[in-house]
Amino acid sequence: MSRTLALNVNLQGFGQRPAAWQVSDRPADALIGPDHWLDVARVAERGLLDAVFFADHPSISNPNPRPVGLLDPVVLASHITAGTSHVGVIASASTTYHDPVELAERLLGADELSGGRIGWNVVTTYAPTVARNFGLTATPSRDERYRRADDVVRAVRTVWDAAAHDGRYAYDGEHVRVAGRTGFRPSPQRHPVLFQAGGSDQGRALAARHADGVFAVELTQERAVRGYAAMKAAARAAGRGSALPRITPGLSLVLGSTQAEAEARFDDLESRVPPQYALRALSNVLAHDATTLDLDAPVPADVLDKPWDPDAHPTSAGYRHTFLDWVQPRRHLTVRELVRQFGGYGARIVIGTPEQVADDIEDWFVAGAADGFNLMLDTYPDGLATFVDEVVPLLQAKGIHRREYTGTTLREHLGA
Repeated sequence: MSRTLALNVNLQGFGQRPAAWQVSDRPADALIGPDHWLDVARVAERGLLDAVFFADHPSISNPNPRPVGLLDPVVLASHITAGTSHVGVIASASTTYHDPVELAERLLGADELSGGRIGWNVVTTYAPTVARNFGLTATPSRDERYRRADDVVRAVRTVWDAAAHDGRYAYDGEHVRVAGRTGFRPSPQRHPVLFQAGGSDQGRALAARHADGVFAVELTQERAVRGYAAMKAAARAAGRGSALPRITPGLSLVLGSTQAEAEARFDDLESRVPPQYALRALSNVLAHDATTLDLDAPVPADVLDKPWDPDAHPTSAGYRHTFLDWVQPRRHLTVRELVRQFGGYGARIVIGTPEQVADDIEDWFVAGAADGFNLMLDTYPDGLATFVDEVVPLLQAKGIHRREYTGTTLREHLGA
């Protein structure tokens, strides 16, 4: 084919499955040490992936149910790029709580040191615990967060553009007003690539204007094809020309040499987690406490169909919208059955053999549902190693994954 996949891997601690830490042979404090992250990133580089990706939750939370997000993503990015030669690192940072000039220079500095392999995942952060951690009593409304996000992105890019000229910058927006001079120079890829992960109308509009890549949330191919075409059209309407974002939906994977082996691996990992964990994840997209529901009956219609107030029930709009679309033909399932099929916790999940996974990825790619995927393996590093060793060769044989890195920067990997 004339194009190849964009593949990133979302490094969620010991793995995407909540019980991954229970089956890991790594020390308990591995997530706050350097070796684990570098080991996993090197596996991703061996598989010729575009980048590793880090979400961020800048507040203190209880790590006992699932240790994740304990280190700052930009700090991790600098450590990883120092120990690898090609793979990029995409770090999340919130536009709601960061100063744009400090953020611009921190990211550009990391990009310079990495040789041009840094990406910024633009997030607006809806969690109330984060607001309290920054001294606020309440999270700003969705509209306000996204208006500020547009301002912050424009201000950050103004600083980056200034680094390529005389260093002087000035931006005067609704939420952000900055002026000054930066001492930075452009990185080898000029500046970090931009990703955006919001699935709301405001998030998609932000991505259409600014993003080089979009972390989409899609559970059905039909909806993904529509969303893919709409995002590309919106980017063209925003005057982007041919500089359209690469769209990479989340994809959770559990691999086995047979379907039965993959299912047994999934069931073993799930059996180690209290049922309340998955029910809490379901509660987020339902905007209803799923622990109050009868596990052996379907979700009541008044729960599925009730109006949603995004400010009263802050959650990802993308996860909620795609879940409601996905659940319609499954309304007859019991809550227990639904939770099992909801195993990606908002992202699509494939439980199967390397051949089934490769065929599924090719199917979505060829159908125009995705430019690639943001992969989430059940365990790290062994689940990712299985993908690299057994799925990547199949994708290469199909002609949709690179056989070597042809550039050195993340921008080159993505064709951004």
